[in-house]
Amino acid sequence: MKPIRLAAVIALAAALPLAATAATPSSTQGSKTTSHTPAPTLTPPKIDPKAVEALRKMSAYLQTLPAFELQSDASLDLVTAEGQRIQLDGVVNYKARRPDAFVISLDSDIKKRSYYYDGKQFTVYAPELGVYATVAAPNTIRQTLDMIWQKFGIALPLEDLFRWNEPGARFDSVKEAFAVGPATVGGVQTQAYAFREGNIDWQIWIATGDKPLPRKIMIIDRTDPADPAYIARLTWNVSPTLTSDDFAFRPTKEAKAIKFVSLGQ
Repeated sequence: MKPIRLAAVIALAAALPLAATAATPSSTQGSKTTSHTPAPTLTPPKIDPKAVEALRKMSAYLQTLPAFELQSDASLDLVTAEGQRIQLDGVVNYKARRPDAFVISLDSDIKKRSYYYDGKQFTVYAPELGVYATVAAPNTIRQTLDMIWQKFGIALPLEDLFRWNEPGARFDSVKEAFAVGPATVGGVQTQAYAFREGNIDWQIWIATGDKPLPRKIMIIDRTDPADPAYIARLTWNVSPTLTSDDFAFRPTKEAKAIKFVSLGQ
């Protein structure tokens, strides 16, 4: 099984690489020195058990959902060779039914893609190019996610939503974790938590109450001096009416079938 990834960044950035060149610090205006009171800084413990427990409760709740619809409104920072950050936006819509069906539609400044899985086949459709590829797939979502990554290097947007409750999912790799505090996201009261693992800092806003859904996610890449960020705001429907027709891919007459290319070929 591949390592758990925050795959939304990979999916949105796949068509445009991030440069690792550091930005040149801008000079300040004037040379007058003024005294000021430093802003207070947070000094949290390395790993706050409450933050980890909140993540576990969210994970457990997500696994109880037999089906859901989700819209992710996301922004991604890209860094030029000169170190300047530019931001691209994208919207991803999800329909999912456990354990064996999903359709994910990505509409971003970089590309448009739709991903279909009906329990038997996995299909990628590129509407702007007018092509699609279909391959036989295992009978569960998790097995299919593993298969398409291992064979084709395909990572789907926010696929961690299907993986949070797997053994070791995120928890084993977390090096720092703490509660940031309450916040309102899209009119929903949430609690924000910050985590650090490897070269990634990430923050998650989890709804309070009996439905601890993730409402916002921010990921910062610390390998780049410009600290590019990915931010997604999530809108949920946890009681959708879905049928098998929602997950069936039906190509247009103009669409052309092509084949997947396996890694290493």
